Amino acid sequence: MTRLFISLFLLLFSTFAIAEPLHGIAMHGAAQLPRDYKAFPYVNTEVKKGGKIAYGVVGTFDSLNPFILKSMRTTARGMWDPEYGNLVFESLMQRSRDENFALYGLLAETVEWDDARSFIQFNINPKAKWSDGQPVTPEDVIFSFELLRDKGRTPFSKRLDGVAKLEKVGDNSVRFTFNEKADRETPLLIGLSPVLPKHATKVETFDQSSLTPPVGSGPYKIKSVNPGTSITYERDPNYWAKDLPSKIGFDNYDQITVQYFLQDTALFEAFKKGDVDIYSEGSPTHWARAYDFPAVSSGDVIKAEFKPALPSGMFGFVFNTRRPVFANAKVRQALSLAFDFEWANKNLFENSYERTQSFWQNSAFSSYGVPASDAEKALLGPAVSKIEPAILDGTYKLPVSDASGRDRKLLRQAVDLMKGAGYAIKGAQMVDPAGKPLAFEIMTQNADQEKLAIAFQRSLKAIGINASIRTVDDSQYQSRTSSFDYDMILKGFVSSLSPGVEQAGRWSSVARDRPGSDAFAGAADPDIDRIIDAILKARSPEEFQTAVRAFDRLLLSGHYLVPLYFSPLQRVAHRATIGHPDKLPLYGVQLSTWWDKRAQ
Repeated sequence: MTRLFISLFLLLFSTFAIAEPLHGIAMHGAAQLPRDYKAFPYVNTEVKKGGKIAYGVVGTFDSLNPFILKSMRTTARGMWDPEYGNLVFESLMQRSRDENFALYGLLAETVEWDDARSFIQFNINPKAKWSDGQPVTPEDVIFSFELLRDKGRTPFSKRLDGVAKLEKVGDNSVRFTFNEKADRETPLLIGLSPVLPKHATKVETFDQSSLTPPVGSGPYKIKSVNPGTSITYERDPNYWAKDLPSKIGFDNYDQITVQYFLQDTALFEAFKKGDVDIYSEGSPTHWARAYDFPAVSSGDVIKAEFKPALPSGMFGFVFNTRRPVFANAKVRQALSLAFDFEWANKNLFENSYERTQSFWQNSAFSSYGVPASDAEKALLGPAVSKIEPAILDGTYKLPVSDASGRDRKLLRQAVDLMKGAGYAIKGAQMVDPAGKPLAFEIMTQNADQEKLAIAFQRSLKAIGINASIRTVDDSQYQSRTSSFDYDMILKGFVSSLSPGVEQAGRWSSVARDRPGSDAFAGAADPDIDRIIDAILKARSPEEFQTAVRAFDRLLLSGHYLVPLYFSPLQRVAHRATIGHPDKLPLYGVQLSTWWDKRAQ
């Protein structure tokens, strides 16, 4: 009996020791910063707060609620924003952008969990306050998750799927106990979810568009709203977390304005005139050619280039495999061969880009140039047979054309693949076994995409394939992509240093027919589902890397898109009056840490 008692005591003590309060948590391993850290390493701790900033975006907005389906594509930027910062609403924890995936205390002062991550407990910071002075409580947290489950949009509506029990613990803590649907990323996603004020949120109208300024716990309040045109935020002088280590060096402006433009050309003109202070440049060609205006010559505008440690991501022509014409992977592979990247890079982009060979190129997660390990093969199991040999042994590389726009060798390879899929060229047209010509539409949303589509169209025509092009406005584009009403579109898939549940939203069978999801290609493959699950359940960095590499090989072998290009640089033009920290974090530019040099 004594021995049994001692064993039980040791087990209980071990569990308690594992679950001691932590100041920070990480997806794999431990958070890097010590308990007594003063600030994130990529901020300016001596910055003088004040001044103002004007951002510009393309689009519009008709709601201040970023968490509902009706405002999914038109929400006011800045309310809950990965680029400009969460100005009004906050999460339980704050993410460090200098670690793969690590969170530190914000609304929650500390957290507790066990090694199995069967639960996570957030201990609310007693200093946390709403903008109306009311304290943030465990009841607010419970209310938020239940409200977003019932009336929120994806992914917020799904956050409780893996939760068996949500309960208040003690006076100031809330605990999430997980069920079998949860994975090891679930507690971190809970920590990054928004918390809303129970006392100041109207449940019955929450899922309706509204321009009424909400009560939040963030560093800013809404000063003014010009529906669809602009929104201005002003600093809350009573912001509760201004001295918190995870917020030191952030939120440095007294006033932030976000202006909306119908087209990017109008946004750039506004930047040139000085109405907008920062312009993030996505085109190296535009970067090289368009910055000859007076403000650049005088030094009033600075062209800054940054090189983050991010993987390449994947940008390309995405096949909607829901369409019968793209159901065959051999057809998709053949069409990929027909695109002449070298011609496009030379004639459209002044050779500024690199060809993308992997979803995680330039990182340890990439399969490019890396033979599959025994661990990868074991994880893939029978799915190894789906992986093309060159992709499996790491020798795969997209072919290099002669940059003529009609490389006969590559087009011949494309035709041979089409023959293997049952197609043939008859009367200068590529036809299926029933004699039906192969034709599809490429939907684009701006002039740059249209140029790429025209180049692709020209190559496809050379092998008898008719690709039409339709450029639509932003609202129509968002509507059609949300309902998967297209044959082919151009899309970018951002790849992080901690891929996780977002991959399920892009590639899982479950997401395929979910309106508004990011499953643009419409993949439905049990092996993809299984490897995504392995990514989410990986415990060690080694297991995680193995799973992501295997996933990369599966996606590449599926030919779900025509890989295009990437640039390793982030290009940002800004007023000389705007300053930024010297240290660049792993994830690159963090605009919420920049400041106005004119602040006194």
